[in-house]
Amino acid sequence: MSVEILMPALSPTMEKGNLAKWLKKEGDKVAPGDVIAEIETDKATMEVEAIDEGTLAKILVPEGTADVPVNQLIAVLATEGEDVKAVAAGSGAAPAKAEAAAEVPKAAEPATATPDVAPAPVAASGGYDHGNGKTPGGRVFASPLARRLAKEKGVELADVKGSGPHGRVVAADIAGATPGAAKPAAAAAAVPAPAARAPAPAPAPAPAAAAPSNAAVLELAKAYYEPGTYEEIPLDGMRRVIAQRMTEARQTVPTFYLTVDCDVDALLKLREELNKSAPEKDGKPGYKLSVNDFVIKAYALAFQQVPDANMVWGGDRYLKLKHSDIGVAVAIDGGKGLLTPIIRKAETKTLSAISNETRDLAIRARNKKLAPNEYQGGSSAISNLGMFGIKDFTAIINPPHATILAVGASEQRAVVKKGELAVATVMTVTISCDHRVMDGAMGAQLIGAFKRIIEKPMSMLV
Repeated sequence: MSVEILMPALSPTMEKGNLAKWLKKEGDKVAPGDVIAEIETDKATMEVEAIDEGTLAKILVPEGTADVPVNQLIAVLATEGEDVKAVAAGSGAAPAKAEAAAEVPKAAEPATATPDVAPAPVAASGGYDHGNGKTPGGRVFASPLARRLAKEKGVELADVKGSGPHGRVVAADIAGATPGAAKPAAAAAAVPAPAARAPAPAPAPAPAAAAPSNAAVLELAKAYYEPGTYEEIPLDGMRRVIAQRMTEARQTVPTFYLTVDCDVDALLKLREELNKSAPEKDGKPGYKLSVNDFVIKAYALAFQQVPDANMVWGGDRYLKLKHSDIGVAVAIDGGKGLLTPIIRKAETKTLSAISNETRDLAIRARNKKLAPNEYQGGSSAISNLGMFGIKDFTAIINPPHATILAVGASEQRAVVKKGELAVATVMTVTISCDHRVMDGAMGAQLIGAFKRIIEKPMSMLV
């Protein structure tokens, strides 16, 4: 039986992707684990592995196609013993079939479904067990995020029933799994549900005022400018997602702001000494510390000193995190958006390790080569505009984070020390706090801890 290859969901929030490149052509043999295509999401370019064995009979979505919906049929694989030409010839009506199949699970989708669960096609594909995404050799197919969550939670992937495309295990499946419990979803499915009387139809709600369409907004904007005095630049996937998430954050997150000035003369002196004493590696210094490296470390330690602030919003509860996973905003060249790669367990790492890891992540972020687990999650984030000469600013929280730290430039200012006027190098930082997660006092404790650590940088070395 031929195998349908669908557009995969490569992250919990992915709805569409660009099919950047096919790495296999029609007629090529494919084995499980072979990289067959490159998919561009709003954040990264990722490789897609085959999960079946056979011959690539027909490519239905050519490379370079933009905005391909998740679960759309993109190619057909002929399994062993099948006539490749016959499979290719019979795949012309397959996209419509896939779309029709995708409608069925949507209608039956429970109200508690999460964005991590992509609707699975009804038509089964041959070559593996669709219940848990296994090949005949026993390999379990799961998203990178699901694999990481399973490892952290101690869950065996082989015991989890996948709800993603082709039985792929996704993050939502791990969230509902219990360590040591074998296929709870399968056991539940074995018990027939009792028949229920259909509820009486609820009265239709009053229609809400519809937001103006993109076309209407565009026409309104163009009405203010003379034709020929502007250029229309369509939003790419990343900028579209940023616009959507930042608008939602402004509308739904009740935010307050706390600002402090930090004396960084001691930090700058220590930084200079450490950079001078950096051991050489391949004829170059093994590290070159920046002020931002100290900021990351200090922020991570501050969360450990105020553990009740190390929480994220979970709708009807908080998620209190054990480690300080600090995101660092990285601007993409050309004003195309930004990514926030995460320094995991930053409180446990040395300044040199943070410096080298941040540099590596920033390079790959600008090239859109980050894996989802390298920019998703985290305790909080840092947005540093000091290198642009910005004195102070406020940053928008990126949910589910409950905080974000905005860092301004270090500059010499007149200050009063022990009753006398003096000159000090001062850096202004502002923390944005989600009032649903913390109140002003806790936010003040967090930024106060940051100020104490950043002004006594030797504490970061012990």
